Amino acid sequence: MPHFVIECSENIINIKSPKEVIQKVYDTAESTDLFDKGDIKVRINPYKYYNVGNSESDFIHIFANIMEGRTVSQKKNLSERVIMELKLMFPNIPVISINIRDFEKATYCNKSMI
Repeated sequence: MPHFVIECSENIINIKSPKEVIQKVYDTAESTDLFDKGDIKVRINPYKYYNVGNSESDFIHIFANIMEGRTVSQKKNLSERVIMELKLMFPNIPVISINIRDFEKATYCNKSMI
């Protein structure tokens, strides 16, 4: 159920492979025990063209979409752990961030639910 969409400057995947970055986010999310094994989805979108604070500095931002029901403390822990791991992986990248959004159970639907 949870979806982690990594947006980053194209240079990120020149420093580490997309597979390595995706796996790091996956493993870190899984280690929180907030999600069922095998339910986590991670994908990456590297950008060739972007503007970050009127510069072309490298960046990583993750949009995490999870089902509602986790506490603020659980979501804060998830955010901090993902950023900590990426900071270790990319010590020279100036912008590494994440935000977590909740899906509403009442309005979420996928094909297996129909």
